[in-house]
Amino acid sequence: MAQSTVSSHPNRLGRAMQGLERVPGFARAWARNLVLRRTVPFTGTAKLDFVRMTAQQVEIAVANRRCVQNHIHGVHAAAMTLLAETATGMVVGMNVRDDCVPLAKQLKVEFKKRAQGALRAVAVLTDAQRTLMQETDKGEVSVQVQVSDESGAQPIECEFIWAWIPSGPRKAQPPTI
Repeated sequence: MAQSTVSSHPNRLGRAMQGLERVPGFARAWARNLVLRRTVPFTGTAKLDFVRMTAQQVEIAVANRRCVQNHIHGVHAAAMTLLAETATGMVVGMNVRDDCVPLAKQLKVEFKKRAQGALRAVAVLTDAQRTLMQETDKGEVSVQVQVSDESGAQPIECEFIWAWIPSGPRKAQPPTI
């Protein structure tokens, strides 16, 4: 079995998630949701549930509540997209270096069928993608995400391209003559 060459040193987000391990187990999910919903307020508005967050995989769920429903009482297309975008963004956020900032660059969403009930998104990065993020100042990756409903079907198919760039101020370029 090949050993992973990906750094085991967590970034800021990873350290914050590790810090939540000190919270008693019965309250840990509540605390994780509180912290992340405050950090990204729109995820709190939609009441996303941050089920699992590791450097390799992020799982997020959304219940079919009134605040995210469409006119036919299913999860709204925008809420489905938010769910997938948040899962992919968080898995990138768990891997990007502290001196870089992740940016959503492109998204493609295809609505395949009507969703049944609550939804769950699982976003995954490969070891090669994680290594690339940790070893380069800037770049981009296509992040795999699977969105499933309560019946097990996948009502949407998504492709998310995430980029990362240095977070510090840009150096002034000398004028060209």
